[in-house]
Amino acid sequence: MMREIDVRELTYNIKEMCIEANYGLTPDMERSLKGATGSEKSPLGKQILRQLEENLQIADEEKIPICQDTGMAVVFLEIGQDIHFVGGSLEEAVNEGVRRGYTDGFLRKSVVKDPLIRENTRDNTPAVLHTEIVDGDGVKITVAPKGFGSENMSRVFMLKPADGIEGVKQAILTTVQDAGPNACPPMVVGVGIGGTFEKCALLAKKALTRSVDERSSIPYVREMEEEMLARINGLGIGSAGLGGTTTALAVNINTYPTHIAGLPVAVNICCHVNRHAVRVI
Repeated sequence: MMREIDVRELTYNIKEMCIEANYGLTPDMERSLKGATGSEKSPLGKQILRQLEENLQIADEEKIPICQDTGMAVVFLEIGQDIHFVGGSLEEAVNEGVRRGYTDGFLRKSVVKDPLIRENTRDNTPAVLHTEIVDGDGVKITVAPKGFGSENMSRVFMLKPADGIEGVKQAILTTVQDAGPNACPPMVVGVGIGGTFEKCALLAKKALTRSVDERSSIPYVREMEEEMLARINGLGIGSAGLGGTTTALAVNINTYPTHIAGLPVAVNICCHVNRHAVRVI
């Protein structure tokens, strides 16, 4: 039986989620940051991590954004195939939710209408919308505001199959080393391996929305996540790029089948706030 959902329900939830994601960390990110503060070996690094925690506390108490760059809204919709949307356009409903969230939440408007003319849209729309049809009659909404300090440090590599797993590891390390302090470490590193040019980038973006407590279910990928986290933290970049043993809080890797002639790899870096909110309606 087909379930009907009025698109106004999407608008309402996305408005709230834009504010929620920008005003506080998810519980897994809070735990990870607190754990990093406890394990950091550099006195300066530990001081910076404590300042980041203090910043989060102030934002919570005063109900203000946790970062001045409140990002471009990236919205993932996993839509059950037994759903029929009513009441208007799905895309317009998503953008209306972003518009209200960024306006009512007093969030910085950072989106320009044209990438070269650069006129601000004044309401942070349009969002970047990704939809996926799945089984069932529910909708999973993920809102992930993405700041561009870290986004600008992200990379796509079109490796050769012969480059293999060592080539993938080197691509990840190269991206993090080149990013240095510019990605506002400690960072979360999302990696996509496989698919095509655009698919690996989407895999990397979605990897950032996975809990930092959750490792891949694929044994070799899980091992690579753990190895790359250790190697990244061994680079000595540290929090705010000022040295230490905490450069990254997590490395999340997603994989997908690919062509016999290719090995696409994308590395999408996010700063220590790694903002996202998830709801199912």
